[in-house]
Amino acid sequence: MGERIFIGVAWPYANGPLHLGHIAGAYLPADIFARYHRLKGNEVLMVSGSDTHGTPITLRAEQEGITPLEVVERYHAQFLESWEKLGIGFDLFTHTNTSNHTRVTQDIFLTLYNKGYISEDVMLLPYCSTCLRFLPDRYVEGTCPFCGFASARGDQCDNCGKPLNPADLIVPRCRISGDTPEFRESKHLFLRLTAFADRLTEWVREHTYWKPNVLNFTLRFIADGLKDRAITRDIDWGIPVPVPGYETKRIYVWFDAVIGYLSASREWAKAKGEPEKWRDFWQGDCKSYYFIGKDNIPFHTIVWPAMLMGLGDLNLPYDVPANEFLNLEGRQLSTSRNWAVWVPDYLERYDPDPLRYLLSANMPDTGDTDFSWREFLRRNNDELVATYGNLVHRVLTFTYRSFGGAVPPHGELDVASGELLDRARLTLESIDGLLYQCHFREAVRAAMGLAQEANRYLDDKAPWKTIKTDEAASGAALAVALGVICGLKTALYPFLPFSSQKLHRALGFEGDVEAAGWCFDIPPAGRKLMPPEPLFTKLDDSIVEEEAARLGLVNAG
Repeated sequence: MGERIFIGVAWPYANGPLHLGHIAGAYLPADIFARYHRLKGNEVLMVSGSDTHGTPITLRAEQEGITPLEVVERYHAQFLESWEKLGIGFDLFTHTNTSNHTRVTQDIFLTLYNKGYISEDVMLLPYCSTCLRFLPDRYVEGTCPFCGFASARGDQCDNCGKPLNPADLIVPRCRISGDTPEFRESKHLFLRLTAFADRLTEWVREHTYWKPNVLNFTLRFIADGLKDRAITRDIDWGIPVPVPGYETKRIYVWFDAVIGYLSASREWAKAKGEPEKWRDFWQGDCKSYYFIGKDNIPFHTIVWPAMLMGLGDLNLPYDVPANEFLNLEGRQLSTSRNWAVWVPDYLERYDPDPLRYLLSANMPDTGDTDFSWREFLRRNNDELVATYGNLVHRVLTFTYRSFGGAVPPHGELDVASGELLDRARLTLESIDGLLYQCHFREAVRAAMGLAQEANRYLDDKAPWKTIKTDEAASGAALAVALGVICGLKTALYPFLPFSSQKLHRALGFEGDVEAAGWCFDIPPAGRKLMPPEPLFTKLDDSIVEEEAARLGLVNAG
């Protein structure tokens, strides 16, 4: 019997287009993991959605002179299009502006409130005398008291990842007026994180298999001392607070966003016609994984687990394989300075699989990595086209032309052929283990190493020469190469779904790769092949200068 896997993926703010940092940080690794587990025959539920209630949305709406709902509808639709074109296969990608999400959030709020895990207190909040209102966290910027970063936000520092309150900032300023706000008292409700300190410490220490960056960050965060965290805010956009006296306030976005994993699961189950099916993933035997960027670590290893502990009857996270950041041409991505490669722009000009490959081979899983157009060109032309694509195309083309469009018989194999097939089996076993442990960069590199080995085997065997003197030997070499290609098609499917499906059909398989499962063998002799077509397109060197110009660079080196 297979495993049951729940995959929750970070909820992007619906205030602007996705960029490559988003994809490398959370969405691509989650999709790789989901595709792998589906190949293995495991039951998978992967959900996420647009975060519609954050102050980034209200900021964008005010800048454009439109309503927050108009902003949300525009970018949510764009997200859905990007997922489809990139091959990011959610079981459900919803948003936090649904009646279902409001109901689930308010129910959890009241449960925690009635259990005494939410308490009332007064806090000092920034009030802008120019704007004549209390300022939500992201309307305030200043210097981080922990690392000295000059553009920290009122909710979190993007540089060190520490969650903040506006009052923590050094020299705070209003993002709208630029003036220094004054701090006034305002009554709010707080999640009592301090009540969970001991349980969280014990629970986190059990997860020795977490990535070192996730485990160490979480333990340090707890050791620094947990603080109760405001769960309401002074704003009119968001989920109403279901407590008398708070009619003019809304539930804080960090609280309702993590609840989205549960509300989305319930929405999925209802749409599936099995309204209680969500319980299999939340109360049954299931491993829960949360794919996020490193700036979201404390919300998924401390805050969300504390909320789940307070509820008492739902599965806690099994793993939070957070990635580090992806830089662009040696500089940190910045949406405010438009220093980014936007996903819709990329998809207008290039195929999805080359991007998925580069971001997989250069994934920021243990440290920050860099995207450059020069590296994109090299990976596409030297590795996808010249190594993997060339292997596939020359084997399929020669086999199709010389053996009647069918897989040739191989008979008894020689030592070199047996060694290559053994290497292929061992490589697939290794990739299986690496993917299970979320080591995606190592897995894709192992697959490309097998493609290089198969190319060397093919060069040694030279079936295009032996066909003239020993047709059986030529056919055997091609059959072995086809077996390795079948294995690569399986191993690379989580990374390269479009080209893998194309190869699946070319090899004479029906249906989709996922249905075929995690398997490897030489195709049976006589199986009909489809007319071969190149898997990838070689790119011209000129794209480096073209893309550098779009970024405003003089040259991309």
